Amino acid sequence: MKDIRIQDRLIFALDVPEVLEAKKIVTELDDSVNFYKIGMELLMTGQYFELLDWLIAKDKKVFVDLKFFDVPETVGRTIARLSDYGATFATIHGNQALMEKAAENKKNLKILAVTALTSLDRGDLDDLGFDCNVKDLVISRAKRAFEAGCDGIVSSGLEVPYIREYVNNKLIAVTPGIRPVANDDDQKRVVDVATAFKSGSDYIVVGRPIKNAENRYEAATNIQKIIRSTFETV
Repeated sequence: MKDIRIQDRLIFALDVPEVLEAKKIVTELDDSVNFYKIGMELLMTGQYFELLDWLIAKDKKVFVDLKFFDVPETVGRTIARLSDYGATFATIHGNQALMEKAAENKKNLKILAVTALTSLDRGDLDDLGFDCNVKDLVISRAKRAFEAGCDGIVSSGLEVPYIREYVNNKLIAVTPGIRPVANDDDQKRVVDVATAFKSGSDYIVVGRPIKNAENRYEAATNIQKIIRSTFETV
């Protein structure tokens, strides 16, 4: 088992339009969440790195989810600069050369390669021109990420068990789209908290079930309890 603190296995997705709102939620969640994902919506505020610094100063871990995709050299230089900010994770999305350049320049930053977004299903892959099923695509990308020197992958909990069969267990698996119960929103390939970890995920990313809760602190605390009980029974 990887040396990961139980309380760090929950990553909250700070998917809000303004930095002030993001800080308010972090303050509200207090000690119930130690790890935060900040993505493209907050990047557009112009205060993205100020928020990143603020989170680090509060002793929080930060997942920079910007899915860098460009010429490999450009991505490599970008990762090298980002590594100075103190974030824990950063996502990339691209081919072998891109993943290798990111891995070469990561320093203490852990690089996560995106496999297939949890909003995609078989029909979406057809539209994108992929002549394979989701499982095969995810396994292929996970293998290539490990070979390229990436630290982990972002994958639906539905595919993680298959990844664990084919890829070295050192590879970190971060699972987004987690729902405590069945849902009908835009995330198509989702699992619940306990299933994600029992399937081999190392971290889960939770957004709306906490953000939209009447009591966010209580919602996050309840998820932490599920995580803890899941690992106590493993």
